Amino acid sequence: MRLRFLVRASVLVFVLLWVAALTTSCGKSEETAQLEKRATELEKKVADLQKQLEEAKSAAPSAAGKTLETVRKRGYLLAGVNGDVYGFSMPDEKGVWKGLDVDTAKAIAAAVFGDAEKVKFVALTAVQRLPALQSKEIDVLCRNTTQTLTRETTNGLNFCHVNFYDGQGFLVNKKTGIKSAKELDGATVCVLPGTTTEMNAADFFRKNGFKWKPVVIEQASELNKAFFAGRCDVLTSDSSQLAAHRSVAPNPDDYVLLPEIISKEPLAPVVRHGDDQWYDIVNWTVMALIEAEELGITSKNVDEKLKSKDPKVMRFLGVTPGMGKALGLDDKWAYNIIKQVGNYGEIFERNVGVNTKLGLKRGLNALWTEGGLMYAAPFR
Repeated sequence: MRLRFLVRASVLVFVLLWVAALTTSCGKSEETAQLEKRATELEKKVADLQKQLEEAKSAAPSAAGKTLETVRKRGYLLAGVNGDVYGFSMPDEKGVWKGLDVDTAKAIAAAVFGDAEKVKFVALTAVQRLPALQSKEIDVLCRNTTQTLTRETTNGLNFCHVNFYDGQGFLVNKKTGIKSAKELDGATVCVLPGTTTEMNAADFFRKNGFKWKPVVIEQASELNKAFFAGRCDVLTSDSSQLAAHRSVAPNPDDYVLLPEIISKEPLAPVVRHGDDQWYDIVNWTVMALIEAEELGITSKNVDEKLKSKDPKVMRFLGVTPGMGKALGLDDKWAYNIIKQVGNYGEIFERNVGVNTKLGLKRGLNALWTEGGLMYAAPFR
């Protein structure tokens, strides 16, 4: 919009200069008078366009905060999730949603409402997820989605702080005898469409000069069934998802993850462009989970920590006011998150850690003080 305005304004300025030149060279005449009249009209149009631009600029801030207002009026958060990935987002046998992404959405609800249960989950396929967010069907996407340049620009989305660092790998049946991704020339590959996974796989096979035959199925659960039924030689996805899929396989020990990781997959909650306040709330919610772990604040000791004299802890938990107001939330927003959902370490271990079916180590998802990448900006 702004570019179109600048182009039109440039054209009009050129015309004005041209008219001025004619006026100077030809002197006053009837034709010149008409040109001057036309120049006056064009000047008026330029002024109108400038006014429209200023109005557009002044209108933009009014959109800020709309999502928070909508969520509060509705009384609950609408969070888009995967729904098929054990450890990240999947209902248990009683229909209760569980997982790392589910807990991230609950943390946002706790920050906004002071109640982590005020959230409804919307299961979305890889193809459905971004349009659902763009069309405001959901308020936030917490669905193992990789941050990319195109998604943040062309798709009009903002990725918040990463809640899981992942990388793409390959899962094969031990019976194939395959021990390395370098042995996958000519393989049949099960992959979800519309994902960075699909594009990364294409890059990998092209780079290595390998032939491959993709088997594309939109539903993750159906894709897994196809792989476990032997319709493809290999299943490719984020390594955490492959571990999750293997954990629910008929015979998990029959399958092995190949050692190669072929991509970077920073997974993060996503919001729409144009609402900075909502972005801040989701972004700082994820960082609050990380900060709490670094400060040693857990769901079990958070009440005791309210008595701390450490200025960082006092600011974080709202004993010293200001952090909540800055976000448009109650000063107890971070306290509510940790009390009801726990810190990042608790969430990780509960859903995907070494004592779960996935058995994942922290790795890149350890705190920066422990050699990982989890790092929160200062709360001050």
